[in-house]
This record gives sequence, structure tokens and C-alpha cells, in this order.
Amino acid sequence: MELKTPKLEWLEDPQIFAVNRIQAHSDHCYYESEKEAQKGEMGLRQSLNGIWKFSYADHPGKREEHFYEVNFPMDQFGTIEVPGHIELNGYGQCQYINTMYPWDGLADIRPPFTDKQNNPVGSYVRDFELEAPLMDKRQFISFQGVETAFYVWVNGIFIGYGEDSFTPSEFEITHALKEGTNRLAVEVYKRSSASWIEDQDFFRFSGIFRDVYVYAIPKCHVEDVFIHGDVSDDYQDGLFRTELKLMGDMSGTISAILRDRDGKEVASWEAVSANERVEFSARIANAHLWSGENPYQYELTIVLTDSQGNVTEVIPQKAGFRRFEMKNRIMHLNGKRIVFRGINRHEFNVRRGRSITKEDMMWDIRFLKRHNINAVRTCHYPDQSLWYELCDEYGIYLIDEANLESHGSWQKMGAIEPSWNVPGNLPEWKDCVVDRAKSVLERDKNHPSVLIWSCGNESYAGEDILAMADFFRDRDPGRLVHYEGVFHNRAYDNISDMESRMYATASDVSEYLSGDPKKPFVLCEYMHAMGNSLGGMHKYTNLEDQYDMYQGGFIWDYMDQSLMKKDAYGKEHMTYGGDFNDRPTDYSFCGNGIVYADRTESPKAQEVKYLYQDIRLTPDLNGVTIENRRLFMDTSDLEFVYTVLKDGEPIFEKSIDANVDPLKSQYTPVDIPKFAEPGEYVHQVSALLKEDTLWADAGFEISFGEHVFVVEGKTKESVQESFKVVYGDVNIGVIGDGFRILFSRQEGSIVSLVYDGKEWVGRPLMPIYWRATTDNDKGNKFSVNSSVWYGAGRFCRYDNKNCQVEEGDGFIKVSYLYELSTVPKSSTKVTYIVDGKGSILVKAVYQGQKGLPQLPAFGLRLITPDALKTFAWYGKGPEENYCDRNQGARLGIYKDTPENNLSRYLVPQECGNRTEVRWLKVSDMEGHSIGFKAVNQPFDASVLPYTAEELESATHREDLPLVRYTVVNILGAMRGIGGDDSWGAPVHPEYCISGEEELITEFMIEKR
Repeated sequence: MELKTPKLEWLEDPQIFAVNRIQAHSDHCYYESEKEAQKGEMGLRQSLNGIWKFSYADHPGKREEHFYEVNFPMDQFGTIEVPGHIELNGYGQCQYINTMYPWDGLADIRPPFTDKQNNPVGSYVRDFELEAPLMDKRQFISFQGVETAFYVWVNGIFIGYGEDSFTPSEFEITHALKEGTNRLAVEVYKRSSASWIEDQDFFRFSGIFRDVYVYAIPKCHVEDVFIHGDVSDDYQDGLFRTELKLMGDMSGTISAILRDRDGKEVASWEAVSANERVEFSARIANAHLWSGENPYQYELTIVLTDSQGNVTEVIPQKAGFRRFEMKNRIMHLNGKRIVFRGINRHEFNVRRGRSITKEDMMWDIRFLKRHNINAVRTCHYPDQSLWYELCDEYGIYLIDEANLESHGSWQKMGAIEPSWNVPGNLPEWKDCVVDRAKSVLERDKNHPSVLIWSCGNESYAGEDILAMADFFRDRDPGRLVHYEGVFHNRAYDNISDMESRMYATASDVSEYLSGDPKKPFVLCEYMHAMGNSLGGMHKYTNLEDQYDMYQGGFIWDYMDQSLMKKDAYGKEHMTYGGDFNDRPTDYSFCGNGIVYADRTESPKAQEVKYLYQDIRLTPDLNGVTIENRRLFMDTSDLEFVYTVLKDGEPIFEKSIDANVDPLKSQYTPVDIPKFAEPGEYVHQVSALLKEDTLWADAGFEISFGEHVFVVEGKTKESVQESFKVVYGDVNIGVIGDGFRILFSRQEGSIVSLVYDGKEWVGRPLMPIYWRATTDNDKGNKFSVNSSVWYGAGRFCRYDNKNCQVEEGDGFIKVSYLYELSTVPKSSTKVTYIVDGKGSILVKAVYQGQKGLPQLPAFGLRLITPDALKTFAWYGKGPEENYCDRNQGARLGIYKDTPENNLSRYLVPQECGNRTEVRWLKVSDMEGHSIGFKAVNQPFDASVLPYTAEELESATHREDLPLVRYTVVNILGAMRGIGGDDSWGAPVHPEYCISGEEELITEFMIEKR
């Protein structure tokens, strides 16, 4: 579309989405010589990143309309960093929103119109001089990402217009450039018709947020490369074919060489005359195939020469051989059924928003590999090109998703109502969405990591998205096509090659797969990891072994979308929707990551790493069963370390080698001593890397397994020691060697516990029934349905007549009975038995009551007088874990601090729990310690700087008060956290706590 006069009307016309933009093409690099190619620095590319002149306007009527003119004064302009978001450079307003459109309730508009009074405009200006290597050639300008629509001028000459925020828009500027200083002007609009189909669940930014550069091309230039790295039917040979599209002077020649990873030539093509279309092909015998396990890449070098034989262009392009196909209704990679152990990944940085850096991507790719995540869905737009290169190199499978989401046009507050859905079947929207499919495919088609094209996300279904799928298949039959939206409109079921759903329960998946389905099943989103979540994930990963047509899923999602912001006192803190006075908003719904926004791991990652591990280890007393779930690699790259712990302490370790073929299991015996001494023994086996890799050093653990057994024995009879009981009018004192305990008839609890002069009770030790509400608890209304338990602990009824005291031979027993403020009434009895050493056997019994709802938790809480320094425990760890999220935790002795144990979820909530605790020790600043030991069965425990009530009342971490004490929770029962979704899915029944049944918490308090 060649139009010379820019018009604002284009902003509201879905049929005008690219003016003077050149055709999308592959993202290959090119050089003027082989020496330059070896350096990897393109001499024909000139970056324009940096500080630009900038003017901001709230709406088009306030913009500097003629700012693009060559002599327009810049004295009233500010500055802005490119790449970067306008809103993160001090202009405009940040806004987070999920499915609603940002103008919902503020502007009465429907597609394709914009709110003309609320459409921020950024006017960018950059003066530059063209670098010498680019002169005397055809020149172009590339915008790798601009949100949402923009106009471009060079030296006052209109260049073009572009939409689609997440793929390149490129324009020829040869005719507009001059010698000396050139002025580039870019006018960016936050809203356009494109905003109706860019309704992704993220912060709504605008501006030039990816690289900008000028580039030139040689007289003869390879404009596009399309490498087909197929594999023979027996998966032995590589079937290489590359299609080249040339432009310019065709008087020279073109040749090519294909080399393996070691630089050895495996195929070559002698020089042929340059033509607009050139194709090279070859069969590579015994080719190394690309996979996530062994991401082997060859390198194709294309050389163009002029009519005199001089080299004019060199293109080094990586290539991978692999075949991804549907066989017998199952997706296969290189002949093997593939399972995606995946995650959805937004591009995000806590300070830069979606304008992320190479360092960010390097951190991400290493995190994925270290946590056994083998696949990423680029939600819900194409990522920067570097990400695909890294996935090719490191071995990550990709669902590459087109930039399309129109969620708010067809689903409102969960209800499906597509009466004005876009793009739907509307002919005026068809070309623009198909163009988005073209843009992502043409740029990314040479990346072997891309297995699946996705038509976008949550845009319902219709003829326009069907046209996208048809384009993907016609242009690239070597990949499959994904689209979840057909689940809501089965008339267009043929859009997607696989059955893709979001947040289906594991039982729903089983039901589908048990019905002889036509398509394999993939969860494009599952395990909504909002706040303290990811409980029950194993129910999904177990499906891998139950159904061949279950082919995995993609966790939602990778990273919290939180922005760093300074408060009124200059202190930085994490934010979410609403913290910028942005309305409408979806508040903290942006906090769904297994990684915090500052790129530190959350406790949830521990479970993911374990459940996604492709080496399963099952030790017993004589050895270990090694199940190699890899598709192509044996285990020769791994060292297996067998360790035995006794009561948490290591007593045996042995390194073993075991070479297990892919998709095979093998039992490897280990010469292990026979342990007869009474105690608990934990047999653990770890798989460690033998050598350094791109993503981890030698010795890094990729998987583990453990087995627990107990050698019974007689317990040592303790020597009875004398103590004194003092019966006061109100209190009962128990005094012995190095301890003093005060039971209060009035308060109904222990009010003082002194060991060796150290007071440990700051508030009376009392039963608790509540935990700080999690995001999932809010979403499934658990905190509403079970709110009675919030008051049950805080407002119980106690009468001093319900204090019972019994003295016996070497002990004293004090019992308290509490009547809870529930309807119907219920009660809890707590009994303390003190011996002559000052040890206290504690037993709390909630007696159950028909008609009462489920409990969040049950146990006792100790609040210390002062803040403690550290705590240690023997139980599941090292990270926070719960009854439905503890498979990735392992038994051991661990140490932490109360402050560090406060997980940094965006909204403070229940956190820091440990399951299967055998003993817990907390210590103060001076080294004094108190211990809690399990009786009959392990308990759950947490040590935190805040009570559940304090966490409950805070909306942000910075709302929490200064730390003044430490809260020790010893729990006989802790509800699971759930995570099938965060807006209604309940915790699975086996991880719930009935209010109608008896509950017991039992443990020992002792000096340590």
C-alpha cells in the first residue's frame, strides 16, 4: 500500500495497518566479507538506540502536530530512552489490566474506534549522521517493536505507518536521506484499531520499546532465507533445502557451504548465477538431529559475488535438522512422542517492563534449563529475535504465538458473549490478522526451536483466525498449528491441530483422553501460579504416564509482572495494578510467576523442577531404579550420587555410573551398608552433570529421588528430675533446674516459658485455625465460606473453671478447654504435660462439629517477646512447601531466618510453611534456642515475622509493620494451596481439613 500523505483516520481503520512497510522476511544477519561475518558485527547496521528528543501529549489534539518538520524547534522537548516504554520514562500512566479493555466504563466505543480524548501520543525525534559503510547503498529503517501504532518521517518526508507492536516494521528511506545530519521523527499512538486485538493480560504500555536501527544492503542482497531441515523417514539422514529470495543486481553469483558444529564441510553448492529465486538442497547422511536435549546446529554460509568475482555479501545462518509431525494422533519429534513440560513467558523486567535486555534473556534461558522446563509458549506475542536464537542454542521448544488477543470483545466477567467479537468473521479485520501471522512466520521460520505456530490467544474463533491457520499450513507445512479458542466455538475446530485448553482439571483431561479423541491434548495454560499456588501440579504431570495423547502443558506463568516504584519517602517497592491510580485495573492478577519480578526464584520453582525432571530416581535399600525419560540421550553425561541420612545427618555417600538408554529404566545395585542402629534413614539419589554446560556447571543437580525407612528401637528412659509447683491465686508455676513455666488460669494458656533465663513467650500460646488468605483462597471463595475460623482463634470463649490441673509422679498436667465462636458451637482442648527437665508435651484436640466448614489450618501459635535470628528444622525443604506442593521438597536439616522465610508474593498471604517436620529449633540473637519435636507423627511449621492477621490486613509487603517479634506456628493440619486456577478451582479434597472431624496437633517443647 503506497500512500504518501499520513492521515489520523488510519488509526481507526483495521484495513490500514501497514503503509509503505516492506514485506516481512527472515531475521538473518549478513556481512560484506567473511572476516566481518566471523566477528559477528554487522557493518551495514547502525543502531539508533539511545536518548531521543521527546514530547508527550494526553491525546492527539494536544500533540505537536508539525514536529516532524526539519526546522521544528526542539527547545520545548524533553528526552526519552529508546528502547523503552513511555510510561516508564516519566510520561503518562502505567495501567495493568487483564481481560477488560483499558477504556471500559470510560468511553462508550466499539471496534474499531478509539477514545480521542484519551489516546496518548509520543513524538520522538532523533538526529543522526549515516555511518560510512551504509552510504551509497539502499537504506532502510527497522523498528523491532513499537506499541501500538506509529507514523515515521525522515527529514520531513513521510516514510510510512505501522501497527503490530511485537514484530518488525521496516521502511525504505533511501530517497529521504541526505549528507550530514538527518532528522528521524516518529509519532507513536497508544490506541488504534489494533488495540482491540492487543488485549493481552499485561501492563498497557506504549512507545518504541525494542531496537531501532538503520541498515543498508549490498547491490545484490539475499532478502529472505527459508531453511527446511527435514529428516528422512527412518530419522537417519538430514534432508536439507533452503529457499533464497534475492533482490538487486543479479549479475553476480551465489554459492553455499553447509558445515557441522566442528566446522567440517558436509555439503556445498558451487556458484550459480544470481536470480530472484535460488534453491539449494542436499541429503546429509547420518545427520545430527536437533532436539531440546541435544540442540545440534549446523551452519550454512551463503556467499554472493559480483560480476568480477568479488565477495559482496556473506550470510552465516544456523540450521537444525528435525522432524515435527503428527503420527497416529500423537505429536512426534524425530519419531518420538514428545511431552511439553512447559511454561508461558511474558517478556518482562521489573524496571524496564517489556523492554528486556540480553542479560534478562540469558538469566531466563538458564533458569528454564536448570528447572527442567523444556518448552515455552511466547504469550501472547512474538518475542525479540535473540530469544529464538537462545532457544535454538540451549534447546527449548517453542509455541510461537502471533500478536493477537481480543479477550474483552467476547468474554465478560467469565461469561461468553461474542456479539461484537473481533476479528470474528469480519472481512475488514481479516487482512490485518493474517498479516500478523505472516510477520511472525517470516521472521522466525528458520529457528528449529519453533515447533508450533499459534494463531494468538483468547480471541474466540471465526473465519479470520481460520485464514491465519490456513496461511501457516500453506507456507510452512513442517510445523503444526495451535489455537485454544476453538474450545469455545467448535464450528472452527479445524483451526487447531491439537486439542488445547486452559485450566481444565486433571479429571477433565482424563475424561477427554478416555473418549478415543481425534486430537492429542495440550494445556496451553495450566497451574495458575498466582501468589502461593501450584498445589496439585502432580495430578497433571501424572497424566504423562497414563495417556499417550496427553502431551503436556504450559504453566501460567513464568514471571510476576510487577514494576518497581518509589514511595513518598524514596523507598523502592514492588507494585501491581491500581498502584498507579490506574482504573480500570485487575490489581494483583499480574502476579502469577514462579519467578519474582526481580528475577529471583520463588518457592514454587522447587516443585516445577522436580515434577518436570526427565530422570526419575527411585532408591531403595539396595540400589536405585533410574528411569530415563529423555527421548534421545542416554545418561552417560550424568553422575549419580547415592546418599544416606540418619535423622537428617549424612552418614554415607557413594558416586555411581549408570548408562541408561533413552526411554528405558534400569535398576542399579549399590553396595550400601546395612544400618541397624535405631533411627530414621533417608536414602537419596541425585543426578549431577558430569561436565559444564551452557546453562550449568559440572556438579549441578538435575533430578533427585528419596526413600525413607525407620529402624525401630527402644527409647531411652529419661531420669526423672524434681521440680516445684507453685499454686498462686491466678497462676500455676512450674519451676525446675534451668526452667520456669507459668500457666495462667485467667488467660487460659502458658504466659511465661523461661529456659536458662531466656523468656520465650511474648503472647499466650493459643490454638489457631486461620491462615492468611492466599490468592487462590480468595478466588475460590474459601475465605468467605470459612470466615468463621478467623474469629474462632481470635475470639474464643474461655472460663477459668475450664482449667484443669493434675499432678503425678514426675509430671504436672494442665488442660484448658476453649469454646469457639462458631455456629454451631465447637471446642478445642489443649493439654500441657511438664516433666522434671522442663519439657512440655503439648496436645491440642479440636473436637469437630457437624455443620462447620473446612478449616484453613489447625495448631498452636507462639509469639516470642523479641524478634529471633534463625530457625532450623528437620523436615521437608529447603523451600516453602505444602501438603499438595511438597514433592519437590526433600527431607533434611535446613536453616533459615524468619524474614527470609516471608515469601515475596505481591500481596502478603500465607507462606513459609514446611511439611513433615520432625523437629524445629528457633534461636535468638544471643544463641539461646528452644525446640519443638514431633510426637507420633510429623507436623507442619512456619517461622515468620508476622501473624496471619497482620499478613491478612496488608495489601503490599511494605504495609507490614516493623518486625518486633517472631511467630512460630506448629500445625497438625494445614490446608493445601491449590492452583488449578485462581478464580474458583477448589483445593483437591484430600488436601482439605474437615471442620466436622476431630483434629489433633501434638508435639514436645524442650530446651535446645
